[in-house]
Amino acid sequence: MNTADVAVPIGSILVALNIVGTLVFAASGALAAARIRQTLVTFAFFALATGVGGGTVRDLLIGAPVFWIHDPLVALVCLGAALAVWITPSRLWSLRALDWLDAVGLAAFAVYGTAKAMSYGVHPLVAALMGVITGCVGGIIRDLLAGEPSILLRPEIYVTAAALSAGLYALLVSANVPTAIAGVLAALAGFVLRALAIARGLALPSYKAPADRD
Repeated sequence: MNTADVAVPIGSILVALNIVGTLVFAASGALAAARIRQTLVTFAFFALATGVGGGTVRDLLIGAPVFWIHDPLVALVCLGAALAVWITPSRLWSLRALDWLDAVGLAAFAVYGTAKAMSYGVHPLVAALMGVITGCVGGIIRDLLAGEPSILLRPEIYVTAAALSAGLYALLVSANVPTAIAGVLAALAGFVLRALAIARGLALPSYKAPADRD
């Protein structure tokens, strides 16, 4: 059976991953607004843009209805996350809270994005790329809005962690592993890799021009 032509159903575990990813990414967006001392309205805007950014791009690319336009729960989750960050004393947020929230959202969204693309009959390889886009674009939008250097430009492993989650999920599902098990394993793998990058500064080798290799 050709997996490129077969839609893979999305189970409840994967739907839960999408909600978790939306919540923590939205919170990371609100936290970015908090760091630059913005208003509650800006908190809400940052949270919404960060929470739905990657999924919006994914849905447009795969020809799916944009998910949050048809489900008010998503917007409510984002706005609720913004309010929660607004009313929480800043001393309760660690200096790296944004990074850890982002790590959870990255892994969850990478898996869900891959699963949704596969549910539309997208080839597993391309679906995994859609997962990477789902996981990374929200953080890029957040950093752009906050006027901070993009998280992609940090030396720590980031996109690679999203690719691990997305690729592992596509591989496991293609090998007929149940979607719930594949989703949990893939999300955990990506999160662990990103967590190690945060904690220990793991990074891939950077490019060196030929003249610098001597």
